[in-house]
Amino acid sequence: MSTSFSSIPIVDFARLQNPETKEAELAVLQDAIFHVGFLYLVNTGLESLISDTHAKLPDVFAILTEDKEKVDMLNSPAFLGYTSLGRETTAKITDLREQFDFGSEVEDFKEGDPFWQKLEGPSQFPNESIKELVRRYMGSMEKLGKAFVGFAAESISLPRDTFDQFVGKMSRLKLVKYPISPAGSQGVGPHKDSISLFTYLAQDNVGGLQVLNKSGEWIDAPPIEGSLVINIAQGFEAITGGVCSGTTHRVIAPTSRTRYSIPYFQAVRLDLRLDELKQSAASIVDQIPVTDDKKKGLVDVPSELLSPLYESFGEAQLRNRIFSHPDVGEKWYPNEYQRYLKQLLK
Repeated sequence: MSTSFSSIPIVDFARLQNPETKEAELAVLQDAIFHVGFLYLVNTGLESLISDTHAKLPDVFAILTEDKEKVDMLNSPAFLGYTSLGRETTAKITDLREQFDFGSEVEDFKEGDPFWQKLEGPSQFPNESIKELVRRYMGSMEKLGKAFVGFAAESISLPRDTFDQFVGKMSRLKLVKYPISPAGSQGVGPHKDSISLFTYLAQDNVGGLQVLNKSGEWIDAPPIEGSLVINIAQGFEAITGGVCSGTTHRVIAPTSRTRYSIPYFQAVRLDLRLDELKQSAASIVDQIPVTDDKKKGLVDVPSELLSPLYESFGEAQLRNRIFSHPDVGEKWYPNEYQRYLKQLLK
């Protein structure tokens, strides 16, 4: 197989579930995981849910400004809530998008918990209909994500439950609106997803997502109706020692039609510590069927999730959230905000 790619592979979820076609489809999934880091997942059974949810997004974003402001992300140490246009940055450049962030239902923060545990907290819902919409979508995605992680493990010759121990409590969901913008504007800048194992994206039919291949070329990921675009995030990259690496991607802002998207971020355990992670990764990497040269990624992978600067996944994720939403970070985590800012300026 080529070490680079010119298109995003398509994996059929129904074929993964069928004993007669599973082995062949696992090979397709393995190639996507090893060589691309991105894939389309089709025939998930969630096509109607995806279509129905997308159809409601214009109304979600059309609610009164005052109702959006009541659930502003500034209210939330968990970085959940509404973010108005131009308040998030990626790669130090402003992203031209408006969004709501929600999370799975979790227990409240307790006195004595680590400071980064506040990243798991209650969602803010503008109204009951949006709450119902989000809960329905997230419930279905949680089930799909659990199944997909099992197939991902099998595709790289690991027991199906290998990654279950790393799944966290609070997955996240964004409802995103990209308004019409000048040509060449940044919808979201180049990045790897840092807050999840895998990201599951439901696109509309506008397009704009691009993926960076190994040759440094930006490859379009055009919409496929009813599909989910799944990519390896830094959580899975770290757990597999960099053998299964995330791929940089971006969104070019639309110029003629508003773009809507629904990314679901599958949670990683916040309490995973560096020493535990390295030990687990070494064991997992030893079982993955790739060359020894590829396995050296265990020590080479550049990821803040494996950095000795941070005691846990939770702190690494908090750093990322603070950089993306500095106003929220400065309000709720002033000491960490100053410390991470100094690291950034070094």
